[in-house]
Amino acid sequence: MAEIKVPELAESITEGTIAQWLKQPGDYVEKGEYIVELETDKVNVEVISEEAGTIQELKAEEGDTVEVGQVIAIVGEGGQQPASSDKGDEQQAEAPKEEAKQEESSPAPAEQDNKKERVIASPAARKLAREKGIDLSQVSTDPLGRVRKQDIESFGNKPQSAPSKPAASESKPAAPKQDNGKPVVREKMSRRRQTIAKRLVEVQQTAAMLTTFNEIDMSAVMELRKRKKDKFFETHDVRLGFMSFFTKAVTAALKKYPYVNAEIDGNEVVLKQYYDVGVAVSTDDGLVVPVVRDCDRKNFAEIEGEIMELATKARDNKLALSDLQGGSFTITNGGVFGSLLSTPILNGPQVGILGMHTIQLRPVAIDKDTMENRPMMYIALSYDHRIIDGKEAVGFLSMIKNLLENPEDLLLEG
Repeated sequence: MAEIKVPELAESITEGTIAQWLKQPGDYVEKGEYIVELETDKVNVEVISEEAGTIQELKAEEGDTVEVGQVIAIVGEGGQQPASSDKGDEQQAEAPKEEAKQEESSPAPAEQDNKKERVIASPAARKLAREKGIDLSQVSTDPLGRVRKQDIESFGNKPQSAPSKPAASESKPAAPKQDNGKPVVREKMSRRRQTIAKRLVEVQQTAAMLTTFNEIDMSAVMELRKRKKDKFFETHDVRLGFMSFFTKAVTAALKKYPYVNAEIDGNEVVLKQYYDVGVAVSTDDGLVVPVVRDCDRKNFAEIEGEIMELATKARDNKLALSDLQGGSFTITNGGVFGSLLSTPILNGPQVGILGMHTIQLRPVAIDKDTMENRPMMYIALSYDHRIIDGKEAVGFLSMIKNLLENPEDLLLEG
């Protein structure tokens, strides 16, 4: 007998939620085979069996909260994949002819069940299929035999056959009523969404958060990017976007204003001598902030490539805990959704976060007699006023503005 325990997840994560059991009691598992998917505060983790054998017992149900080290399943030694069994042969021998015929036909559904268990799918795909009530074995796979999230979405958009409609309606609970009789639908918040909500409230309650604003004329960056983007792509096989410019500008400003690159630990201020910048990425499961390490040592191409890789992993639900840990400062870009101005909330325990916004043509006074339409972006710095004074915050934001309006200086700073 072997116990399946919740593994060590990360220093700051002590528990998780059973998102989906991939095996059920009586199922045979190989050593190293995934048996359960855990949803943690940051990422989903699939837990393997350390022993080959048959699942004897599941000690937690889907939706239960489990702690690191807790036993969640028991695997018994021996056993084999349920293609056939002696017990089945004995029952066939003792059964009447009619029952024997029924038993002979029973391996077909069993084989279908086995096929369903053998479906290879990403955690994001499994979760979406579970929410939509879709049988993974019915979904078309990619050339490698995997079911991806987009495959589930495409399958869900197809018109379903008549027999499947009653099953779908039966699995969906009736909409509860409010006291005034109006219909509502209640959805349980995912563990990640609960964590996001909890931490955002904690930050607002524990930090003296304040936001200061500035605006950037993006003409010079856009012109430089236009001239260099084709050559940049040919050389580095990655596209030159705006994030590398902002990341390098933030890194240079953090060097000059070290208290923006700090955190509070009790009665001490921890001044970080590294520049690991978190880049907020929106996913279907909520906002995550993977971290680009050592931005002071990376060039534009390395930063762009890493941001693209992390964003892809985030949307495919393949981020590792190590991708999310640490971070000394955060950049969030609401401009990709059309936001003109906002006040970003700190990503605790960090004491600073930069908000980027949409680029919009606005009339700008060039001198007292001349006006021009320029591509302008509002930027916002939210900061913890407990250790950062307004003078530092304004200076930090002004330095970013000056570097981006003079990108040649930014290249020298980088």
